[in-house]
Amino acid sequence: MVNPIKPDNSVSEQVLILLKEGDKFAFESIYNKYVGLLFSFINGKIRVKEISEEIIQEIFVSLWANRESLHIHTSIEAYLFGAAKNQVLNYIRKEYVRREYAAEFTRFANEQYDNSVIEQANLNDLQFTIQQKVAELPDQCQLAFRLSRMEHTPISQIAEKMNISTRTVENYISQALRHLRTNLGELLTIGVALFLLR
Repeated sequence: MVNPIKPDNSVSEQVLILLKEGDKFAFESIYNKYVGLLFSFINGKIRVKEISEEIIQEIFVSLWANRESLHIHTSIEAYLFGAAKNQVLNYIRKEYVRREYAAEFTRFANEQYDNSVIEQANLNDLQFTIQQKVAELPDQCQLAFRLSRMEHTPISQIAEKMNISTRTVENYISQALRHLRTNLGELLTIGVALFLLR
């Protein structure tokens, strides 16, 4: 069995053997020697202290967890810096995807907002035009149409309120719709009807 080692400024093959055997002192020796160097390397790339520390923690946790199956063909330094490089690349890749997603979502949200503003403006224009055309109708016809299509009052209640027959109310509403169709066009009248009946 290999004898325990004392700390020095180099990491030898002996340290790696002890690490594989679960020697915590060997692990601490590696950690203490490289943690500062790894932090400088990682933080120099991503410039976020907290993330750099998390990456270092992941590297050393992985080193300890996989110690028994380690296959280091060069040196522990090359192994650790290789792991650090991979972690940095993964972080940059994920950050790029996240930023692209955020930018795409922002563009989508802005487009939806712009569309909703345009749709609302068109709806407001349509409503104003309808009001203008309805105002051209005779007073009784206007009243019957507004109560029916804008206030959603039942025909029977309109007739009672205006003291006229339900048939007359229906005639007023038909007259108003014909007026809108004539003045606004067939296609627009369909939109108007949908708007008024919603």
